[in-house]
Amino acid sequence: MRGANYRFRSTWLLPGTVPERVFGVVTDLAGYPRWWSDVRAVRRVDDDTAELVCRSRLPFRLVVRMHRDHQDERTGLMRVRLSGDLDGVLAGAVRAAGAGTLLEITQEVQARKELLRRLDAVARPLFRANHALMMRRGHRGLSAYLT
Repeated sequence: MRGANYRFRSTWLLPGTVPERVFGVVTDLAGYPRWWSDVRAVRRVDDDTAELVCRSRLPFRLVVRMHRDHQDERTGLMRVRLSGDLDGVLAGAVRAAGAGTLLEITQEVQARKELLRRLDAVARPLFRANHALMMRRGHRGLSAYLT
């Protein structure tokens, strides 16, 4: 079966925020359901690992473990390893941008959930659109939460 590999890149401009506050909120995984409607639940596994249950518009959920690999508030860089329904890496960079903060997110993942793997060849554009909608809601939710 094909790899079902995806690469995503998102850039979120967060006006009226400071990088330190943005960094603190996005590295607090337990707080995601407060501002990101697609993150339905978070369970702490250990000091560096959390399991997130996500569901966007499509009728399935993803369960992903995020394990802290690198986190440096001074440089604004963070990276987590993903496992579960998605395997791979999610990296973020936070930096000042004018009168606000820029958050750049890159994700390189391989779908492990059987449904995603089976439908990848025909549903890839739908999966990508679903991801874009999820990220857009995350951006809006974080903006509102921070202001």
